[in-house]
Amino acid sequence: MALKHIVGLDHIVVLVRDLDGAAETWRRLGFTLAPRGTHSAHIGTGNYTIMLGADYIELIGVLTETAHNAPSRALLARRGEGIERAALTTTDAAAGVEELLAHGIPGIGPIDFGRPVTLPDGRKTEARFRVFQWPLEEAPAGLRIFACEHLTRDAVWIPGLQRHANGATGIVRIEIVSAEPDRDAAHMARLLDWRTEREPDGALRVASGESRGAFVFLTSDVLAQRYPAVPRDGMPSDGAASLVLATSDVEAAARAISPSGIRRGQAVYAPPARANGVLLAFEQR
Repeated sequence: MALKHIVGLDHIVVLVRDLDGAAETWRRLGFTLAPRGTHSAHIGTGNYTIMLGADYIELIGVLTETAHNAPSRALLARRGEGIERAALTTTDAAAGVEELLAHGIPGIGPIDFGRPVTLPDGRKTEARFRVFQWPLEEAPAGLRIFACEHLTRDAVWIPGLQRHANGATGIVRIEIVSAEPDRDAAHMARLLDWRTEREPDGALRVASGESRGAFVFLTSDVLAQRYPAVPRDGMPSDGAASLVLATSDVEAAARAISPSGIRRGQAVYAPPARANGVLLAFEQR
């Protein structure tokens, strides 16, 4: 059975070198971005969020070197830009970390932090979060995971920020390149107390919740078969590689990522060089 304090995928973190430059890159892909945020001092990072339906994308960059962001800095030096972490929604971070401990996993936390937010009417508020982490070494195919309890959801899911020119409405799946997808999918399934499911091309899927995006582990050859016409220049050779989003209007998505977008039936793809190392796919849903 699934962990009872985990709802499912909350957001994915795209690690970038130039935070403001990355924000402009994703705006050109048809996304609406929230104003830049600055996390609490001990976190040492800044972000831009791309709010979808029940989930979102977070562009994150290091502003000040701290112990907390040392793993991010190390990954950026080794692997370059791209998907760094995935967050799960938790209903109770304190209870969630206790549940991990009961499963024999030494969870870390809970940790509280926040960032200032300017609301559409100009009022200032703060978005506050409480998180817990799985141990750093518990990272299937290098993908670190943590869980986030939103203490101020109204300061994050702002309706005007959820409308995008590309029609994006939510995360369908994260595709993770692995030399041993069976092993890494089983690892993720153990961490989430879930099950694995084999897809027709041999990839392994691990659900994050009943109605949230899934983790899909596959070899680099299978990834190439899924996106045969998409150049992979700029994409890391291992770990989380592609992000598949639902769009309400695939034609709008195609227009938004033109001229380098690649159309295939009811899907359109942006190559990693256009999205800070992420192969970005939009599927009509």
